[in-house]
Amino acid sequence: MLPSSTWIIAEPHAGMQSQAIGLTEAAGLQAALRPLLPRGIWRHIPSALWPLPLAAIEPAALAPPLPELLIGCGGKAAPVLAALRRRVRGVIVQHPRLDPRRFDLIITARHDALTGPNVIVTRTALHRVTPARLAAAAAAWAPRLAHLPRPLIAVLVGGANGRFRLDRAVSAALAEQLAAMMQQDRVGLVLTPSRRTDPAAAQVLRDRLEPLGALVWDGSGENPYFGMLALADAIIVTEDSISMLSEAAATRAPVLVAHLPGRSRRQAAFLRGLIDDRRVRPYQGRLELWPVTPVDDTAAAAAEMCRRFGY
Repeated sequence: MLPSSTWIIAEPHAGMQSQAIGLTEAAGLQAALRPLLPRGIWRHIPSALWPLPLAAIEPAALAPPLPELLIGCGGKAAPVLAALRRRVRGVIVQHPRLDPRRFDLIITARHDALTGPNVIVTRTALHRVTPARLAAAAAAWAPRLAHLPRPLIAVLVGGANGRFRLDRAVSAALAEQLAAMMQQDRVGLVLTPSRRTDPAAAQVLRDRLEPLGALVWDGSGENPYFGMLALADAIIVTEDSISMLSEAAATRAPVLVAHLPGRSRRQAAFLRGLIDDRRVRPYQGRLELWPVTPVDDTAAAAAEMCRRFGY
């Protein structure tokens, strides 16, 4: 029998929340989202150093009664979940950076190199991309994207973080690559920035590509993201976002990874795995098409979680 109540605790970042939501949807669970917000001085102290994790967060996130199942995602959720282990069954998504024995179950990607009796390993991050969601998005967006030439290229643009840079200059270089591809390979192009994209960088892309006939989402109206994934003949993703790369890899389109200035050991290991799987290739400025098989372990991870917990 499924749990009577399930909560998701995660920082209010779409990339983290969508992983936990994808897990609950795949397991057939109805889950309440409880945003996890540190308070006071604890906002400036790494969560692994919180002596009393439950006192370090805004109390509304864990207002009683506690659920039967608690699913956390990200570094700040990990110590909170560990502190509650004796009171509620819990699952942490992503490497917890704490002793794995402090958790009932851990679901983490292979590039984190964590194994153990309570660990489920996936090839990519968890997500909400499913064949049914893609089919519905294709039906909804096909008429709205029908004016664009084929092959249709979807471009998913992330943003600067502590490891990669995506400013106006980097955006201008990417825009020139995409513009040249549109002209040389005669492709259609639809592009969406993410919430992390610098508005100035997004404007550079818009100014260069829209005059060539590209559709660049401006953030207003309905988000075309799932429609882009569903209808694209190929997908280009900036390398900063493991979440967007994982979602793109779950489709039937070849995925090209746009390089950004910077370096990340975890990102490099993640990309090596998908390159070895022949699922992604580096973007060299031209369209490349090759046969692919979707890479998606979300449903399998959810099924294994339910099996282990007896749901």
